[in-house]
Amino acid sequence: MADAHLVIEHLTKVYERGEVLALRDVSIAIRRGEFAVLIGLSGSGKSTLLRCVNRLIEPTSGRILLDGADITHAKGAELRQIRRRIGMVFQHFNLVKRSPVLTNVLAGRLGYAPPAGTLLGRFPKSDLERARECLERVGLLDKMYVRADELSGGQQQRVGIARALMQEPEILLADEPVSALDPATSNSVLQYLEQMNKQDGVTVVCALHFLSLARRYGTRIVALKDGRVVFEGLPAEIDEVRFKEIYGEDAEEVEIR
Repeated sequence: MADAHLVIEHLTKVYERGEVLALRDVSIAIRRGEFAVLIGLSGSGKSTLLRCVNRLIEPTSGRILLDGADITHAKGAELRQIRRRIGMVFQHFNLVKRSPVLTNVLAGRLGYAPPAGTLLGRFPKSDLERARECLERVGLLDKMYVRADELSGGQQQRVGIARALMQEPEILLADEPVSALDPATSNSVLQYLEQMNKQDGVTVVCALHFLSLARRYGTRIVALKDGRVVFEGLPAEIDEVRFKEIYGEDAEEVEIR
């Protein structure tokens, strides 16, 4: 694919001495500027796939290409440079709960700022200004000095998005970012990801459980089942037959979100 931003080729991940096959020969190409959504049941391999891309998990075999460059075996300084380009929003927020919101957002610049200064909590004035801007974008400027664990779940996820904005990523990986949130808050959070995609030109790869949300926000859907790709196409192409192929014969398509 000529305009591919991220290419995953024959990716396989085996856990626990070969007893658990989490990914099975997965190949996907993500275009620059896409909002690609991964769907599938819990345990289908969505989180493993995302974590292999930014190397939080090491793939067993296969290749990951970023703008044509093989990043599968990058280490040290090269891996740190790559991770600057790939932001991540986590299912359970992954914040330092006892630290203020501002400190959590500034963590998005750790790959850029001098290590000695950041260990002492010292960041350039430009980073502090940018943190304020990012918090303003997600509607949390007034929470800048509040401890992260004093916020609601939706607010904590918005802090995670502001942290990702601080990083100025080319690609954003979102691992079930709304699974712990109510329907209204889920849409609010996904709208911020959509804004990053459309306004900032960030390529988004987002794992979601609910098909209704995938249809609303995704420009393309990739479905995983038992670690394999079982569907890849437009949201409108998932009919009742394909839905049951992805979620099982006994599944009922209930659009609750």
